[in-house]
Amino acid sequence: MNLITNKSDTLGIIASVLCFIHCLLTPLLFITHIGNFGIHSNKPFWWSNLDFLFLAIGFFAVLRSSKVSTKKFIKVLLWSFWTLLFLLVVNEKNEILHLPEIIMYLVTITLVILHVYNLKYCTCKKDSCCV
Repeated sequence: MNLITNKSDTLGIIASVLCFIHCLLTPLLFITHIGNFGIHSNKPFWWSNLDFLFLAIGFFAVLRSSKVSTKKFIKVLLWSFWTLLFLLVVNEKNEILHLPEIIMYLVTITLVILHVYNLKYCTCKKDSCCV
């Protein structure tokens, strides 16, 4: 829990990068898996639900980062892009709309950029400036 309170942007960057890598690797692993085991094979349960682990970690990172950020627009953007990522993951799991994967990639990369920007330019240096 100490990592979340002190290094929330770093945690958010790590979670977003891992989410991005997971999104990139899933189609490749799925294609390889089909080639090895036949067309009716499914992804392992744990692999297909890593999205929710990354979302949970990202939620706490955005929660803390938005509390210690000095810029209101960064707070709004962090929450907006996390919410968009959440909706994209739910959409993908339930197959509501067919959306290009590039949207998920762009949202995760944007979250990385927002966390880096917040870490570099918008984080309170002392507890006295935090909300």
